[in-house]
Amino acid sequence: MGKERKYGEIQPGIKWGPFTMRVPGVHLKLSPSQHIQGGLILLATCGSITPLMMRYFEVSFEVAWTVSLVMLFWVLAQTVLFGDVYAAGAITPALPLTLVYMNTLNPGTEAIHGMMAIFILVTILFLFFGATKLGEKFNSIIPVALKGGIIMGAAIAAFQSEINRLPDMPFSLLTSWIIVLVLLFSIPFSKLPDTRSKIMAGSNALLISLVAAGIVGFFTGEMTYTMEWGLFVPPVAETFSTLSIWAVGLPSWEVFLAALPIALVIYVLAFGDLVVAHTLLKGADKARQDEKIDINPTRSHFILAARNLGQIMTAGPLLWIHGPIWTGVQVFLIERYKKGRNFMNSIFDGPMNFYIMAVPLGLLLPVIAIIMPIFPVALSISLLLTGFACAWVAMNLVKTNISRGLVLAIGMLTAVHGPVWGIGVGVVLYILLIGRHGEKSDESLSLEEDPVEEKRDAAS
Repeated sequence: MGKERKYGEIQPGIKWGPFTMRVPGVHLKLSPSQHIQGGLILLATCGSITPLMMRYFEVSFEVAWTVSLVMLFWVLAQTVLFGDVYAAGAITPALPLTLVYMNTLNPGTEAIHGMMAIFILVTILFLFFGATKLGEKFNSIIPVALKGGIIMGAAIAAFQSEINRLPDMPFSLLTSWIIVLVLLFSIPFSKLPDTRSKIMAGSNALLISLVAAGIVGFFTGEMTYTMEWGLFVPPVAETFSTLSIWAVGLPSWEVFLAALPIALVIYVLAFGDLVVAHTLLKGADKARQDEKIDINPTRSHFILAARNLGQIMTAGPLLWIHGPIWTGVQVFLIERYKKGRNFMNSIFDGPMNFYIMAVPLGLLLPVIAIIMPIFPVALSISLLLTGFACAWVAMNLVKTNISRGLVLAIGMLTAVHGPVWGIGVGVVLYILLIGRHGEKSDESLSLEEDPVEEKRDAAS
């Protein structure tokens, strides 16, 4: 280890501009027990969109897998290179809405340009709202029912896609759905005694559901495993010539205008992710006084802009949009962090150890051969959990029956016809049914409060 952190200070690193680089093994403590589990879960989840990229972008598996590996590099960079405190991920609720938009485009160059436009617009929004610090104000302008409708649209689109997929892999999908929902959301399960087995099962719900689905799929014939040996050599030249912005060129202005509504929706969802992450870190801060948790919303906006821009500059777009937090992993890591310094020295150690082996494991052909058949299940679980959480959040935002009905109507329009119809009709219905001064949500969508600084100031 390098320079030791003094009690109550930020974990040291190498400052560069507003960012801080922390080198594994120097500024961050390596924990090999987390490497394999994290790497496999990350590969299965991230790789789950590989078949979708092959379909929409008309690329080979090798190209799609290479783009996913590049994404995993930028995910790790959030912690190691840029020094943000969150466990990086994708803006998962945006995926169902993105697929609705992709279905309106022709596969190939048109779809690539459409996704590229979304990446560029989202990058610009992160830079603008980060520099001006107007993100909170922008989100406060959007009526609560309209915001809930957009989130509900993501939920409906996610559920719809998985119901349509069910006939293809009924036994595997149902097995994974039941296990992950019971371990994460079941009230009877939560009331069981907090034994070591229960805690382990809850902490590894995603991994357990994938393994169980893989076993069931093998015995029911829904999955076939073909072992390969050797190393995967990324086709860098083919990827660059097929998807890179330098090769396919910039989208037209018409494409940018068509993608603008969904880009705005994605920013709203990303801001919500930042609020969730900020809230989760409050609990970690209360449990540990030995480390100052460095939360900086402005820096987070710039990091997200850098990750999304870096993605399209180095390997082209993919269907995930880089986001601030992978909620499930963040919760798991915070629970480990709360147990004390012996379990996790620094809050930055968690994401680094969970993510660091993903790319190396993704270059091993045996690993790819094992997880490839599980891709549809991994995608299904991600969308199922996204739909479940989005529906929960959307209904919790509003307080009256009229607003709940409006949320469902906007959600259906958004899921079936896209954000333009959902937002357009939603605004009209909101004015007619609720009025300009509608109900307010009880939840605070603020990123300005620093729980660490507030507590330290109060103590002094």
